[in-house]
Amino acid sequence: MSEEVSAGQPVRGEGLAEHGRGRRGGWGWTLVRWLLLAAVVAVAVVVVQRALDAGAWWAVVLAAFLATVTLAVYSTRRFVPMKYLWPGLVLLLGLQIWPLVYTVALSFTNTGAGHQLTKDETIEVIQASSVQQVEGSERYALSVAVPEGVDATTGDLVYLLTDPEGAHFAGTQEGLTELEEGVEATGAGKITAAPGYELLDPKEVNKRSKELSDFAVPVEGGGIKALGLSQAFLGSSQITYDEAADTLTDQRTGTVYVPSEDARWVPRDGEGKPLPQGWKQNVGLDNYLAVLKDDTLRGGFLSIFAWNVAFALLSVLTTFVLGLLLALLFNDERLRGKSLYRSLLILPYAIPVYVSALVWASMFNQDFGLVNDLTGLSVDWLGNPWAARAAILITNLWLGFPYMFIICTGALQAVPADVKEAAAVDGAGWWRTVWSITMPLILVAVGPLLIASFAFNFNNFGLIYLLTEGGPFVRGSTDIGSTDLLITYAYRLAFEGATPNFGLASAVAVYIFFIVAAFGALGFSRTKALEEVN
Repeated sequence: MSEEVSAGQPVRGEGLAEHGRGRRGGWGWTLVRWLLLAAVVAVAVVVVQRALDAGAWWAVVLAAFLATVTLAVYSTRRFVPMKYLWPGLVLLLGLQIWPLVYTVALSFTNTGAGHQLTKDETIEVIQASSVQQVEGSERYALSVAVPEGVDATTGDLVYLLTDPEGAHFAGTQEGLTELEEGVEATGAGKITAAPGYELLDPKEVNKRSKELSDFAVPVEGGGIKALGLSQAFLGSSQITYDEAADTLTDQRTGTVYVPSEDARWVPRDGEGKPLPQGWKQNVGLDNYLAVLKDDTLRGGFLSIFAWNVAFALLSVLTTFVLGLLLALLFNDERLRGKSLYRSLLILPYAIPVYVSALVWASMFNQDFGLVNDLTGLSVDWLGNPWAARAAILITNLWLGFPYMFIICTGALQAVPADVKEAAAVDGAGWWRTVWSITMPLILVAVGPLLIASFAFNFNNFGLIYLLTEGGPFVRGSTDIGSTDLLITYAYRLAFEGATPNFGLASAVAVYIFFIVAAFGALGFSRTKALEEVN
């Protein structure tokens, strides 16, 4: 029989629905929601303004798009699934898609040391750096600064200038910008504070003296260069540019420089060195082909790739086997104090990698290391190629087995007891039960984690760099080390070589991406067979 509802009495379900709507629509939550949306709009306005100042129209479009979608999703009660998906999509775009796209785009260029500006910017920098003081030229009061919030030792230099009329300016490699409000200066005009900039103290200025000697603010017909720590002068450029002929001429020596195929200014007569400043340009597939065609790069890439695969496979295999054996041991019901032992075994996993790697590096020292002292050996662990590889695998075993121990322990505890009891009734011994029943059930749970562990170790930059820095280097090579992984090789190409090449390093990174993706796809295709176990 159906239950009658008295007049004026709400149905229970309707009451709960109204109560839920009331909680969701409370004024407190509404206020918080609109304050957060206002903050998003404010951030978007700031980003758009700065992007407009920098001429980055793509950033303007992207910021406006993200702000518009955010308002559309969270300002109404519609699009409920998107309210949860949108933050993840934004993070995916910012942390995964954008770095990937940027790396691929960089791999088609010659970006690197001396090739980080456009051609027009290079001409301005060359002319500004050749500025020499002209007798009777205008003087400025000078303070050296960097943009607010950046590292004083690496941030872009800025000249804070005061001209003879008392006007204040910020000078960068892009030119002069007048400072209007909030500037504080001494009676002599030297700026002591300016909004958006952090002044360098004399010690910081001295550390960057080499950069300051080459730095000049480009202005029409010349540039502004520092004269000591408190003054700057307006000088004329000694290198002039002929736009019609596309040449640079050094007025002091008469040398004429012309653009070369490798994006540098070289002497037209072929005598002398090129100018140090080059420019960015698209090089097509040259970086990818260099890895395959250049004998040195190809040989280094192939040898590093072979060790890279071996390192990742051996790391996963050794850590998994040791972790599994320990998990089986401490899963025995007859063992007492298991919680204490398990806690002790995961300690290596709790210690930061950079600490453990440095400790192991000291223990592998040939003369004073603990390993040689305890074993009575005299092995040059970090100086011999094969010994260094063994040292890395031993260290990674110490660092990696606790993780495998944890996941294998969890997988073992999830194995149904009745399955093992049924195997015992059928006469299966301990080894047969582990091999035919326990192992397949464990691999169902840990199979994807083994693939993830392989991908992690394939790019295990921290361990290699902290333990051996890719060395030892053989046959006088400083670019290709015996323990280098592809990721450390790419890092050295980008930052530590004689001529750092970001474009070539990005091409190597793209190769790494496809290699890891191929191994991952192969591994996941193999793990499909484990699905039948369930």
